[in-house]
Amino acid sequence: MINPFRSEEDAFRFTMVVVALLAPIILAGILFGSGVALAVAGGLAIGVIFGLVVLKRDEGPERVKLRRRAGDGRRRILVVANETLPGGALREEIEHRAGAQPTELRVVCPALNTKIRHWASDEDDARAGAQARLDAILDTLEREGFQATGGIGESDPVQAMEDALRLFPAEEVIISTHPPGRSNWLERDVVKRARERFPIPVTHVVVDLERESAAARESR
Repeated sequence: MINPFRSEEDAFRFTMVVVALLAPIILAGILFGSGVALAVAGGLAIGVIFGLVVLKRDEGPERVKLRRRAGDGRRRILVVANETLPGGALREEIEHRAGAQPTELRVVCPALNTKIRHWASDEDDARAGAQARLDAILDTLEREGFQATGGIGESDPVQAMEDALRLFPAEEVIISTHPPGRSNWLERDVVKRARERFPIPVTHVVVDLERESAAARESR
């Protein structure tokens, strides 16, 4: 089933809006009866529909103006990934995109926590796991000869990309996700949104950690 929300943040906001809309309807029903409650509900529904139409009409991908890239002969690539950071397919794609040219990498790992997870006291564990995966791939990339830095970004991957690109003048972006059907980012159209928003090439690499793990076991 297609998820209509791009993030848990969107789902959280939608839930709050629904609660806010239901409250006056319930109150009107208690105080004045079902007829008034239905009238209030109808008025709110018209207002919501009108607001959605206006927002949809004005909505459109806004291209981000990026920093001018330094002419020092180095290729700069921004890598955006989280749970798939350990994947071999991602490292292969990085090596392929870099080629033989001296390359500087910036790895951004969008934080997993949202308001829902924060209320559930899951924030620290999520960030700790992301930081551990980030540290591991940075060590691997440096051993392979890359100049690599990284950091934890915003929970929205597109916003995390924008924040990084404002400081790191990359020539291209590599986004790593789980396969379709198992990827929350693909359900939220992260790759499509990034290609619409940023005026540089965006490469999408699918990392199937389960298949890589099974292949590694068979090769032993």
